[in-house]
Amino acid sequence: MPASAARDAPALTLAEALAWSRYATRLVTADPALGAWLEAQVATPFPWPPQLATLAALPDDTVAVALRKLRQRVLLHTLARDLTGRAPLGEVVATLSTFADHAVAVATGVTHRALVRTFGEPRGESDGAPQRLAVVALGKLGGRELNASSDIDIVLVYPEDGATDGSRSIANREFFDRQGRALASLLGDVTADGFVFRVDLRLRPYGESGPLTVTLAGLERYLVTQGRMWERYAWVKARPLTGDCEAELAALVTPFVYRKYLDYDAYEGLRDVHRQIREQAERRGRGDDVKLGRGGIREIEFIVQALQLVRGGRDPGMRQRGTRDALAAIAERELLPAPAVAALASAYDYLRRLEHRLQYRDDQQTQRLPADDGERAALAATMGAPDIATFDAQRLHFRDSVEQWFGMAFTDTVDDAASSAYAGVWDAPSAESHRELLAAAGYADPDNLLQTLRTMRQSPRYTALPAASRDRVDRLVPRLIATAAAVPGPSGAQSTLARLLTLLEAVWRRSAYLALLLEHPPLLPRLAQLMGASAWAAEYLTRHPLLLDDLLDAQTLLAPPDWDAWRTDLAAQLAAHADDAERQMDVLRHFKHAESFRLLVQDLAGELTVERLADHLSALADIVVGATVDACWAHLYAGACGAPRFCVVAYGKLGGRELGYASDLDLVFLYDVAPGDADEDGAPQRYARLAQRINNWLTQTTAAGGLYATDLRLRPDGAAGTFCTSLAAFRKYQRDSAWTWEHQALTRARAVAGDPGIAAAFDAVRDAILRTRRDPAQLAAEVVAMRARMHDGHPNRSELFDVKHDPGGMVDIEFVVQYLVLSHAAEHAALTRNAGNIALLLESAELGLVPGAAAVAVADAYRVYRRVQHAVRLTGATHVRVDPAPYARPRADVAALWTHVFGAPRAGTPVG
Repeated sequence: MPASAARDAPALTLAEALAWSRYATRLVTADPALGAWLEAQVATPFPWPPQLATLAALPDDTVAVALRKLRQRVLLHTLARDLTGRAPLGEVVATLSTFADHAVAVATGVTHRALVRTFGEPRGESDGAPQRLAVVALGKLGGRELNASSDIDIVLVYPEDGATDGSRSIANREFFDRQGRALASLLGDVTADGFVFRVDLRLRPYGESGPLTVTLAGLERYLVTQGRMWERYAWVKARPLTGDCEAELAALVTPFVYRKYLDYDAYEGLRDVHRQIREQAERRGRGDDVKLGRGGIREIEFIVQALQLVRGGRDPGMRQRGTRDALAAIAERELLPAPAVAALASAYDYLRRLEHRLQYRDDQQTQRLPADDGERAALAATMGAPDIATFDAQRLHFRDSVEQWFGMAFTDTVDDAASSAYAGVWDAPSAESHRELLAAAGYADPDNLLQTLRTMRQSPRYTALPAASRDRVDRLVPRLIATAAAVPGPSGAQSTLARLLTLLEAVWRRSAYLALLLEHPPLLPRLAQLMGASAWAAEYLTRHPLLLDDLLDAQTLLAPPDWDAWRTDLAAQLAAHADDAERQMDVLRHFKHAESFRLLVQDLAGELTVERLADHLSALADIVVGATVDACWAHLYAGACGAPRFCVVAYGKLGGRELGYASDLDLVFLYDVAPGDADEDGAPQRYARLAQRINNWLTQTTAAGGLYATDLRLRPDGAAGTFCTSLAAFRKYQRDSAWTWEHQALTRARAVAGDPGIAAAFDAVRDAILRTRRDPAQLAAEVVAMRARMHDGHPNRSELFDVKHDPGGMVDIEFVVQYLVLSHAAEHAALTRNAGNIALLLESAELGLVPGAAAVAVADAYRVYRRVQHAVRLTGATHVRVDPAPYARPRADVAALWTHVFGAPRAGTPVG
């Protein structure tokens, strides 16, 4: 059945709601005015302001009765709105929790004042400051998700020891112990008007054998020396309701609950708790308990809180007290699969509403389903089910769903049994018996794999490892074999495992990486998925294993790229090492690798289009180049000169914002000096030195790896030209000496870093050159001739279609666009925009320069080619060559546009 079926069922009428709750019926029968009040108020949420104003004005000796009367109204109003479909679960638990918060605060104030009248104010021994009891809510009240007839789990804390200042002075401990007992009595005693809340104080340090109240220091000592794993779970929801020591309490509780680093023992502890809960559930055999039974509320809470403990130390956003808020954080970070989060959220909503209906019946703290068929039928009706069978089907659907995800939450994608099955493969890779096992697991060539494992195990690099590292490798290899079989990727289990083993060999002398892979089992499936999806990604990660840390944090990996945040973050990191050029070079590389890796993960996850990915990679390069310019200038001339009158111009892929992961940067360096500048004569040498330093920083390989490869041959006069060109010389060269192909390249050029004034001057030069009037026939002849030379330089002797260089491919489209810009920009200034090939092609159609249908078809072809090019390059292939058959239509479209623009078919264009 659909998970939403129960929520979508018809709600009860008010009369039917009251008929279900015998508790409500007793209330309105005894007090008809209460029933009239309910009818008037049920359409809107509970009216807190008038109720709280009345409560605040009451004398202390009437508060106990008033709280009980208020509870009656709150519960009556809440159950009526819930059962009639007016209040979602969020409103129900918020209303009940709000009442509890106010009730505890009021009761704490009353009991404090009563004791002060007898013993005086409790004061701290350190500074004599007045003391107040901090009532710390745990459990459902701590998470503001209280149920209809719930206990409240509280721990009573006070700041420090001392004594009261009255004539009958007593120690602070005695004062607060007395207050704790009085508070529990005021809230929990059953009178003719009922009770306010049952109070459970057993979660305090040392439980029932411990003191009723504890100082902050005593609580800290207990948590540090005695705190157990289950108490970490309990304190996840801790929320102080009274007192003024919230900051101090958080400072001592947070490091107990959330560890900065989760070590191997902690993982084992989590697994032990998981096993204990499962064993207890099996021993209970109580399938009729919606909280403690199999697939019940407790199992959902356990899944959620366990993930909070794992992640909350690194990610404060996971420190949510409420289960539903924590589920939302888990979903945002994708710590569980989306279907799991949706299933758990739906089940939690259903089971909590069912729990409330059980408790509305008689205001009893129960989570067990009734055995009587009449009771079950009536309960089914409150859940929108027409009969018991439908109700049971709904309930079992959610129970089974929770049970499924509960069983999977702490089970590795590769379970221990699977890993153990492959232990022998690694321990004795020469045994013939392993061939069938590996073949059954999906390994295409077991013999080759066994030979690879034998070679690894016998290699001096393995045998020379320290014993602890060898032990870790011995435990990892079977897991990697099992993981690759479970997450084979597009290239198959064998290729995925080969890439994983290459990574393992690259890092196995670094024990920290081995520990990371062992201590974070969910990392292995992510790693296998990434490396199985792309040979290029596998090679990139193997070259930069530091990026393994980033795989742990799904939130960061999948967060939308923020260019401003990139710029700010990189600037801050570089500023921290302003006097250390080598560290800054490493910072640039770590930053570029980390952000590129996050983009790669999002790319492989299908989160980014090829166009959007290129935008991000281009923006990343812009930021890195800009930061490099600033850092190099600071190291060369800090304090000696003002800001540099210098800019970096990008051509090609970066200029056109079509950068790929491994693209070169085609750069030209420009500078300008105002006439009469005192240092005019020294400017060429100064800026040439700056340009050389920038190029060294970009291209040099350090311990942190490489940054970018650069190509500087597009500068005036190419390799024979000066390293850095003055703006005046650049203008003159472009006007008087540049070849047509250099003007073609200029169509994709833009300033990416440096002085905005120089960048604007470059834009003006570019605009003037592109808008120069040209003879169309001569221009066409030169463009066609250049295309022919370029094709000759990239021969393709295979039967495959080279998506970039072959006739009808990407370069043909780019040359058509460049010709349209150079031949028509004089009349149409819009063509000088650096807007990309597709946009300029469609702009040309809008201007009537090419047929609209042809432009659309070729634009679509370019998009297809870019996607194919990107996909093939992720496989690690050197050339983007594919089966020509699927691309016959786009090639024909490109050929037709070429013929239309240049008046003759492109040489070598296939027929048909």
